[in-house]
Amino acid sequence: QVQLVESGGGLVQAGGSLRLSCAASGDILSNLAMGWFRQAPGKERAFLATIIWGNGRTYNADPVKGRFTISRDNAKNTIYLQMNSLKPEDTAVYYCAARLLTQATYDYWGQGTQVTVSS
Repeated sequence: QVQLVESGGGLVQAGGSLRLSCAASGDILSNLAMGWFRQAPGKERAFLATIIWGNGRTYNADPVKGRFTISRDNAKNTIYLQMNSLKPEDTAVYYCAARLLTQATYDYWGQGTQVTVSS
């Protein structure tokens, strides 16, 4: 089992920055890929970025390339999403998720954290 707890959301003005954190616990972390998703009101959940826990390899979705960066801290069992140049359309609930490297779907999800960007 894997437990994920997000933090770091809040209200920020357009152009500002936030860093989200996702603390992970469990005994299979080294076999996981971690991801960040978001869901805006009335929209489907959207993939943002992923990182392989073991080797740190990352991939960002096109809409956030150059603005959002995913990273990890192995010592703290925590992944981060650094969000810069935030726009009102980035307003959403942000979720941390995990999947086994042998699986295509994310099976473990955090509770979500609200990010609101004011214009």
